[in-house]
Amino acid sequence: METEDRRTVGTRSRVAALALVVALTGSLLLVAAPSAQATGPCDFGRGEDQGVRAYMRDVIRCAVDRWSVRGGPRTALCIAKRESGLLPWAESSDGINKGLYQQHVDYWANNYDTYARPAWALEKRILNGRTNAIVSIRMAHAGGWGPWGGGDCG
Repeated sequence: METEDRRTVGTRSRVAALALVVALTGSLLLVAAPSAQATGPCDFGRGEDQGVRAYMRDVIRCAVDRWSVRGGPRTALCIAKRESGLLPWAESSDGINKGLYQQHVDYWANNYDTYARPAWALEKRILNGRTNAIVSIRMAHAGGWGPWGGGDCG
């Protein structure tokens, strides 16, 4: 084989290898991108030194930024503070109402199914603060604060 033919073959091999690397990298980015986007709204995680109440305030503000509610974040925060003290594991004394916005246990499954989206990958647990906040804020966005009697908060 002549020197010029060897260079052409070598160049073709390098170009083919580079094209393969680019194609594989692009495939990996396409596969990784949907999972990064599938986390859903307000999934920024709790800061290392952030308390639970501060984190819940951030989640509520985030949800209200996405779905406006009467009275804005001030009313949304006031109601959550009144209902649970901003603690996602709060339960009423009779155990019927639970979570950040004290959702009724008998209606939770339907509320979750109505106001959450599968692509958001929200935990279905009523005591998950982020889930409870998003479902509750979406309920208030759609129908107002009626279930919570929000008059004293705004």
